[in-house]
Amino acid sequence: MKKVLVTGGTGYIGSHTVVELIEAGFEVIVVDNLMNSSVKSLEGVEKITGIRPKFYKVDLTNIIELEKLFIENPDISAILHFAALKAVGESAEKPLLYYKNNINSLLNLLEIIQKKSLSINFIFSSSCTVYGVPKYLPLDEFHPFGQHLSTYGYTKQISENILQDFTKIKDSFNVISLRYFNPIGAHSSGFIGESPIVPYNLIPILAQTASGKREKMYVYGNDYDTTDGTCIRDYIHVVDLAKAHICALKYMIEQRNINQYDYFNLGVGKGFSVLEVIETFEKVSNKKINYQITERRLGDIPAAYANPQKANTILNWDAKLTLEEMLYSAWLWESKNRYY
Repeated sequence: MKKVLVTGGTGYIGSHTVVELIEAGFEVIVVDNLMNSSVKSLEGVEKITGIRPKFYKVDLTNIIELEKLFIENPDISAILHFAALKAVGESAEKPLLYYKNNINSLLNLLEIIQKKSLSINFIFSSSCTVYGVPKYLPLDEFHPFGQHLSTYGYTKQISENILQDFTKIKDSFNVISLRYFNPIGAHSSGFIGESPIVPYNLIPILAQTASGKREKMYVYGNDYDTTDGTCIRDYIHVVDLAKAHICALKYMIEQRNINQYDYFNLGVGKGFSVLEVIETFEKVSNKKINYQITERRLGDIPAAYANPQKANTILNWDAKLTLEEMLYSAWLWESKNRYY
């Protein structure tokens, strides 16, 4: 049984991926500082899988504590690196926090890998924000990095460059960067889902408005050059996204990777506007959403959706769940109110 370290494993995408890893037969170690997540997510993981993974409460920017983890677990063969701050708007307000957290955590991991001469398969949680303002749609992997619109997006660009450089000097270190579009939804069991302490993303805010936790929600701009004036995004179910990590990890374990460093888009390949998402959520939840149109938000682009063909072909992965299924699972999770 191969031992896998999942950083940020109590978070939204991390916890869903931990479930998929356990169900695929991997031994999982979770590390998280619980800055914007809850260790209660591991209770949900245990209810789904029957296994509670070993957990370390460690901040990855603390290299001394991080190294202790590796000393106790010298046989880690893979790292899935989710740990990062990820709110576009907040990153504009607190750029130094984002640089310190997102970049230093990665550098500390790589420093330990180099110091201990570890053979590691590494999966990096990247983002479609690396493309900046799209020059064309749908976005494929040939699209160059664009001028960054947020500190968050820039930390992803920097991190990918760091990883690519590191593969040039470190043998037995394989990396796949997975560039997410917009993960939403929750596990069908209702035991884990998206529960950030401070929500910034559309779906948890939408669900909280439907449940009455929020009086209303805001739609940031309706004057974009899109079908209804609101931003268009490619929404992907978090379980589909989690399964892609298993495909990527097996791809490296089976040594099918031609390149030591590679990258893949993870999306459905179709975009939906904010108003389309609200309308669909109202249908699946049978709730009327109180929303208000307000001014544009700094850092938002009109539209972004993926061409996922590379992941479909090479990783043998594709997204299966519909927008209705994604939003219904998010509403089921909010209705159960598992964490807060």
